[in-house]
Amino acid sequence: MYEKDMEEDIRFMRLALVEAQKAFAQDEIPIGAVVVSRGQVIGRGHNLTEMLHDVTAHAEMQAITAAAETLGGKYLTDCTLYVTIEPCVMCAGALGWSQVGRLVYGASEEKRGYRRYAPQALHPKTQVTGGILEDECRQLMVDFFRKRR
Repeated sequence: MYEKDMEEDIRFMRLALVEAQKAFAQDEIPIGAVVVSRGQVIGRGHNLTEMLHDVTAHAEMQAITAAAETLGGKYLTDCTLYVTIEPCVMCAGALGWSQVGRLVYGASEEKRGYRRYAPQALHPKTQVTGGILEDECRQLMVDFFRKRR
């Protein structure tokens, strides 16, 4: 990966972390996501499952919906989704249907991540990069669950 690309990934992952911190402040599982097209954020979201009483209200789903609305279409082929934690199977499926061009995640999700249960869920052309700001993304989750105990 080129240094410029890494800097861009870090910059946008920091924006996803801002979304995750919003979730944390709302007592939601702290996962945040942003969708980027041509260097511009076109969708953002964080977990809202508790507030909306909706198990599908994950950060990725919120960001995908916002991005599709911004673009006026359902396909995100020229977009990158940045998310603080590896997507679950449901979100990976939605990313597959949206044909997102690239997925960048922070920390792996060993228990419920898509790579464990459905590694083929993404669109075949989707490029995946993991481990961007991994420690920060993971620490937010650790802090959240420690607070709940």
